[in-house]
Amino acid sequence: MASDAAEERSHFSRPRRSRERSARRVPHYLVVGKVVAPWGTRGELKVAILTDFPDRFRELKRVYLGDRSLMVEGHRRLGRWVILRLEGCADRNSAEKLRGELVQIPLEEAVPLSEDEYYIYQIVGLEVWTKEGEHLGRVSEVLFTGANEVYVVEGGQGEILLPAIEDVIKEVDLEGGRLVVEPLEGMF
Repeated sequence: MASDAAEERSHFSRPRRSRERSARRVPHYLVVGKVVAPWGTRGELKVAILTDFPDRFRELKRVYLGDRSLMVEGHRRLGRWVILRLEGCADRNSAEKLRGELVQIPLEEAVPLSEDEYYIYQIVGLEVWTKEGEHLGRVSEVLFTGANEVYVVEGGQGEILLPAIEDVIKEVDLEGGRLVVEPLEGMF
């Protein structure tokens, strides 16, 4: 299941997206957290939050860890962490076995995004073209820098870093599998 998951993080792109689903590979699950350690002696899990929507943990009834589906029996927020109590995890030893597991939800439970936001899995793999028709490569990764996201493009010119800002990202065409950009002067 882990190879079929994407992070539930959204990011900015210019509001010109296609409403149709991409023909590229779509994950079945989205990652919302990662178990970093047991919490206490009663089987609770300390989970790093890997979603832009941390309040979603209030609504979770079931999560997926590895190849297992587990009912959520309780949760509480603790700063940048969430403490989860899951069915079948009743002691510290059980919790320790889950260390490092990704906490996932089905794609169908993803939070709907606004018109100018996309999930990472929707951006990674898009072919990148300039407005003038020059092919730059394919988005291989999205970096989170604090100020804005950066799209890593692998292509004939090597690795190109494109800031995901309105001045650069001109069109996101999910149906066509392409991203149209206007590089800033001196970018290459």
